[in-house]
Amino acid sequence: MRYLATITYVGTDFCGFQVQPNVRTVQGTLTEACTALFGSPCQVQGCSRTDSGVHAVASRVLIETDETAPAIPPERLALAIAPYLPWDLSLMEAVAVSPTFHIRHDVQKKQYVYLLRNAPVRDPLSMFRMWQFPYTMPDDALERMQKAASLLVGVHDFASFMAAGSPVPHTMRHLMLLEVQKEQGVYRFTLEADGFLYNMVRIIVGTLVDVAMHRLEPEDMVRILEAKDRKEAGETAPPEGLYLEKVIYQKEAL
Repeated sequence: MRYLATITYVGTDFCGFQVQPNVRTVQGTLTEACTALFGSPCQVQGCSRTDSGVHAVASRVLIETDETAPAIPPERLALAIAPYLPWDLSLMEAVAVSPTFHIRHDVQKKQYVYLLRNAPVRDPLSMFRMWQFPYTMPDDALERMQKAASLLVGVHDFASFMAAGSPVPHTMRHLMLLEVQKEQGVYRFTLEADGFLYNMVRIIVGTLVDVAMHRLEPEDMVRILEAKDRKEAGETAPPEGLYLEKVIYQKEAL
């Protein structure tokens, strides 16, 4: 059977999503839980390979069982697997999908959220869940970041916002949404695109923070895009503030 499952996890104690030898990963942990539940080997594939420390509100995985596995109804899978999963990883829901469904190629768009807490003293309750940014933001920080963000929306070559050395066929992406909001000292960056390059969200956020701090001007986004050079963009924001918020699939693929 093939299940498309929605999972939520706190990435702090995982060494990213993708399975690796001798370290704890989301894919490895979920594969072990599925194998224990079904009593036979299972394959688990993810829609996105999040890095160490990155969280997911609603990531998606494809779980494939073999012919000997019991046919657990999709609507019962979340409760059935719960006893086999650790506190920081949950399977929230699942649906059955066809043999032709592809966990990555059928993605229509993804949404990420990044949280930055701006205060001189760190908050233990949000440690490892937000970027603890202790430096005073200028009064016009939000306005400057919003202006810069507007220049990145659209179809562009985002090579400057990709970690160096990442092997991809092309670096054109459609960034459909890039919002910057602030509430009670927390800046919330929301990004939605048809796909993201490696570290693209974190580099965009880091660059917007450079704009907020007057190290770059909002208009510099045009120059940075045209440069297609990672060295022209700002710093890479730390992973702990990043959340994979949602993954939307083409309706005809489900």
